[in-house]
Amino acid sequence: MSKRTCIVTHDLEQSQVKKIKVIIPDWELITGKNSEKWLNHVKEAEVIAGWKKELKDYVQEGNTNLRWFQSWSAGVDSLPLEKMESQGIQITSANGVHANPISETIFALMLALTRKIHTYIKNQQSKTWHHAGMKLEIHHKTIGIIGVGAIGKETAKIAKAFGMKVLGVRHSGKPEEYVDEMYTSSQLQHVLPQCDYVAVTLPLTQETRNLFSAEHFSLMKDSAFFINIGRGEVVVEKDLIAALQNGQIAGAGLDVFENEPLEEDSPLWDLENVIVTPHTAGSTEHYNQRVIEDIFIPNLKSYVNGETPAINLVDFKKGY
Repeated sequence: MSKRTCIVTHDLEQSQVKKIKVIIPDWELITGKNSEKWLNHVKEAEVIAGWKKELKDYVQEGNTNLRWFQSWSAGVDSLPLEKMESQGIQITSANGVHANPISETIFALMLALTRKIHTYIKNQQSKTWHHAGMKLEIHHKTIGIIGVGAIGKETAKIAKAFGMKVLGVRHSGKPEEYVDEMYTSSQLQHVLPQCDYVAVTLPLTQETRNLFSAEHFSLMKDSAFFINIGRGEVVVEKDLIAALQNGQIAGAGLDVFENEPLEEDSPLWDLENVIVTPHTAGSTEHYNQRVIEDIFIPNLKSYVNGETPAINLVDFKKGY
């Protein structure tokens, strides 16, 4: 009988490899970014952590022994979910890994826009000494966090250090610590007019695709800033551009876009009231450690005991 096989498509530290081997000592464990290391073993792999384009054909064809897949990202919208569900493949996401770095990015963007840091950096390039009309403060303002998951919770916690009023939107409407008022998705139009900052942390699902359109930007204050670190397709980008150009909103900090990389001819590059970052909000020195030690290893222990991996188990109906 051939060995059960586990593949991790990322480079791990030896200490992390050893921790995995303790749980599955009799398995074949293959790790590494280089697909040459594991590509010939994909068909036999029962557990795979980390999606790579080379895996798509095997999953699409159903030509795989895969029973559980651990995503390396919080979003799973890029996976062939229908095919994986039909094959009985369980999926767990990396939700929670990004809470610290992305909440930091959200506030970096909010503070930069509020205190005109992006403008001053541009001025520094031309050695221009100019006030640029800077006057705003972030303290005691109102933030709307659209999608209160792990990232939204941490963002709300930080907002309280600035004395901000925190409005939250989540599908269930369930209350959350540090969120002053929680609303359901159907109440979004009631939330937006109250906000000085709108931070979108939503996953991409059928319900959230193109959620933010011209109608929603028209409800926002003309002094409000829009931050999107969720998924670009949650926003109708042309409507956002129009809102920024027409002064319907004051500015935007954007880490995600409809098409990535962002096209060179996109107006977003040149708008003075926009900060663009290249989908790096979740990047952190602790990424692999958190995926492996906080999510994968506990789930692996459950899996080898015949239990369903419980941490971040994806609900196929919800899409996350």
